[in-house]
Amino acid sequence: MSAERTPSGAAKVIPIQEVEQALYEVRKKIYPRAVHGTFAAWRWAFVWLTQLIFYGLCWLPWNDRQAVLFDLVHRKFYIFGWVFWPQDVFYLAIILIISALSLFLFTTVAGRLWCGYACPQTVYTEMFLWVERLVEGDRAKRMKLDGAPISAHKLGLKTAKHTIWIAMALWTGFTFVGYFTPIRELAAEVVSASLGPWETFWILFYGFATYGNAGFMREQVCKYMCPYARFQGVMFDPDTLVITYDRERGDPRGARGRKTDHRAAGLGDCVDCEICVQVCPTGIDIRNGLQYECIGCAACIDACDQVMDKMGYARGLIRYSTENALRSHWGRADILRHIARPRVIVYTVFLTAIVVALMWGLAVRVPLKVNVMRDRAALAREVENEQIENVFRLQVMNTTEAARRYRVSVEGMQEISIASEPLIEVGPAGSHQVAVRVRAPRGAGRSGANTIWFVVRAEDDQRVVVREKASFLVIR
Repeated sequence: MSAERTPSGAAKVIPIQEVEQALYEVRKKIYPRAVHGTFAAWRWAFVWLTQLIFYGLCWLPWNDRQAVLFDLVHRKFYIFGWVFWPQDVFYLAIILIISALSLFLFTTVAGRLWCGYACPQTVYTEMFLWVERLVEGDRAKRMKLDGAPISAHKLGLKTAKHTIWIAMALWTGFTFVGYFTPIRELAAEVVSASLGPWETFWILFYGFATYGNAGFMREQVCKYMCPYARFQGVMFDPDTLVITYDRERGDPRGARGRKTDHRAAGLGDCVDCEICVQVCPTGIDIRNGLQYECIGCAACIDACDQVMDKMGYARGLIRYSTENALRSHWGRADILRHIARPRVIVYTVFLTAIVVALMWGLAVRVPLKVNVMRDRAALAREVENEQIENVFRLQVMNTTEAARRYRVSVEGMQEISIASEPLIEVGPAGSHQVAVRVRAPRGAGRSGANTIWFVVRAEDDQRVVVREKASFLVIR
């Protein structure tokens, strides 16, 4: 039992069940209504674009291999003509920074564009909803079917829907794993039922995640699991384009006939049809103002515009606008003029600079990597002719897809030279480790550590050269 005070000061007993119901509400399933229009077309364009890239890119051949392959076993990442090694993690960091800045920029300019059009959760939810509508029918039919008792017809429809969903989810999991295991080899293993345990686990895991998130959890992922919904507000400002309801124009709301003079009746343009709520994938009412659950898909804009067309009213009761635009009654030109504000300019400058730097870095990237390690078994020793010898181990990595021969030389001390074979052959996208003996006269350097440089140069292209620093030890 719980208690609260009445205005007279007496304690009023409240059953615990009522308190629990106030604190926790069981999820009500949302049945989004199908909608057509400009923004719906844009959403489906991004569905096709993202899925053509995701499902198709792993099948694209390149130099007798997969065009995009993250080969974790051999620690090589192939992206078209580039081969990256773990030492190239710097590029990954730059890409992540670019992604974050892009998200900040797009959110500052026009809200949750990523969520509404390109987020995998949105994309796969759209795909699964399309299957659901195809099998079970429109919103009213789906609600009626779910409320009907179990029957052969209902079981048949549900089985068909979930079979298609599972097939889509498993194909998605298979494709995901195909970016880490060559997808043609993976397909052959699936056909021959010889999949390894890790491939099997990740196909099933990713497939289950897709099936659960897009088929069942849907808006719950956006509302409760995705952190972006929580911190998006700090990126908004009064000049951010967001989906807004023009309360001044729409209220007071009320139903009316098409021939009714709603102004004379004291009504606004909103006919209170609630279609904007019915099409919302997260089930919110945009007329209550911007809410964190809004993913910016603009389905409510398309729906409202269709209603306005039928009523003969001007479009734009629900539209992309800004807080300042609504308050000051700005037109489109005024809104566009306020896009180039300081924070947008700062984001754009930083983003452009980093993208240019990344492109420049990739353009001038030397397709060769060298690691120098001292042979700890023989740090320094005296050999014939009063020479001091140090032994190093060089790991030479060829990041091109053609075999290459490299010549190793050393500099930094007088009369220092390579006493072992100076030529190293490395296969395409391969790595080779070799012991290199370096010698110098006793009087060539000071006692102790002396800085030297290994120079590794490709025989067929003198521009491909790497200099690596090392220490040559001179014994007393």
